[in-house]
Amino acid sequence: MLGILMLHTRFPRPPGDVGHPASFGFAVRHRVVEGAAPARVVRGPAGDAELLARFIAAGRALVEEGAVARGTSCGFLARWQRELQAALPVPVWTSALLELPRLAPLRCGVITIEAASLTGAHFEAVGADPATPVEGITPGSALHRTLLQDLPELDEAAARAQVLAAGARLLRREPGLQALVLECTNLPPYAGALRAATGLPVHDVVTMLTARMAALPAGGPR
Repeated sequence: MLGILMLHTRFPRPPGDVGHPASFGFAVRHRVVEGAAPARVVRGPAGDAELLARFIAAGRALVEEGAVARGTSCGFLARWQRELQAALPVPVWTSALLELPRLAPLRCGVITIEAASLTGAHFEAVGADPATPVEGITPGSALHRTLLQDLPELDEAAARAQVLAAGARLLRREPGLQALVLECTNLPPYAGALRAATGLPVHDVVTMLTARMAALPAGGPR
């Protein structure tokens, strides 16, 4: 079983979202981390010791419930990859940004929910190049507001358009990219449309967690 630590949210999660029960073809257990509001996680300081402690406690609870590995519902938790892995006895995969070292030497670009908040420290924490090109969802757009303000309604058509627009902006700026990585765990529902529009491989938290769970030895990690 894969355990996924969830931010404390109310926004809709369509199929493909890391929080939707049908997004994985294997057993998954979600656990909400109280107080982990999207804006606090995305924009808050790396030194938020209280919040980190809550993630560690929730992660330990998932392990006790049988989780053989652990993911999260926010790519910005990459900043605590080392701390969470050190605190838990099972593999911890905080963010799709973990795919960047594996994908090297391909030239990869990242699409994130908020480019202004994704810093070099997030990349360095997962062993990735902090100079990786990044493009964010348009600040103030419907998708940006829904996710960061935790609004109860999601316009899926507008969200898809925002993801495609971010991909187009990134490729105009970096025309030699060979693959795309979606930092935000709420963007995988639009990965197929982005793949079709750009012709590039698109990696996200769902594809990463699926592949890494399949690679675990039978019966879980040893």
